[in-house]
Amino acid sequence: MKKSGKRDIQKWRRKGFHSEKVLVKKLEEHGFKAVRVPVSNPSRKPLPDVIARRNQHVYAFEVKTANYYAYFPKKQIEKLFSFLDQLIPGSSRYKHPVLAAHFGRLWIFREMKWKDWKEDKFAERERILKRDKGNFVLKQGEDK
Repeated sequence: MKKSGKRDIQKWRRKGFHSEKVLVKKLEEHGFKAVRVPVSNPSRKPLPDVIARRNQHVYAFEVKTANYYAYFPKKQIEKLFSFLDQLIPGSSRYKHPVLAAHFGRLWIFREMKWKDWKEDKFAERERILKRDKGNFVLKQGEDK
């Protein structure tokens, strides 16, 4: 691999690492207990980028850094559901798979639906545009 290619990959990984760290801090500011999963990206195991908890609710986040749009491959979305389904006990009512797109200072969150996962209704990739509205809010007291 050329040195410039290696530097580009390192820069790309640092951006992802930075967004994950920023999300953990943001979640903690909103009353969550949160942790970044350091081996999530290269792993074939069903691990999210960030795991968070508030009250009895558990959240698994897949995080992408982008300028105008972020793509989330179906396999990464399925990993969120697999993690929550296999490793977190309890009802799916308390388990939340969330896509998190980081556009500089703007965050857009999209919670995925258990029904869609069970019926295999996901496209090959989900896209979040910078102008989209999310369906998940971090504010305290808005748990389902």
